[in-house]
Amino acid sequence: MTKTERNSRYLAGRRGESWAVWWLRLQGYRILARNWRHPAGEIDILARRGGLLVAVEVKWRAGQDRAAESIQAAQRRRIAQAAAVFLARQPDAAALSLRFDAVLLAPGRLPRHIRDAWRV
Repeated sequence: MTKTERNSRYLAGRRGESWAVWWLRLQGYRILARNWRHPAGEIDILARRGGLLVAVEVKWRAGQDRAAESIQAAQRRRIAQAAAVFLARQPDAAALSLRFDAVLLAPGRLPRHIRDAWRV
């Protein structure tokens, strides 16, 4: 893959995350962080709604079914590890319940928000 292709995919991913943030805000979520990184893993979006902390994985593919299939077990484990670190570093978040969601994006379709997409 060339540098131009990597850059194009990166920009498409960022655009998809912006769509997901917009969608989540419309649903009443407050965005706490985007692209939160730790050596344990990365979380695309961390959002809060009431007493719930939500780690959101955003996937942009040609079809939403393909996007859902692209979230593999190893990636889910890394996201869960990163979420545990985030909670440990945020004293005010300790009382929150943690949930893992996915926002699936495809050209010409509204975002599909899957609540409780997986459990640890």
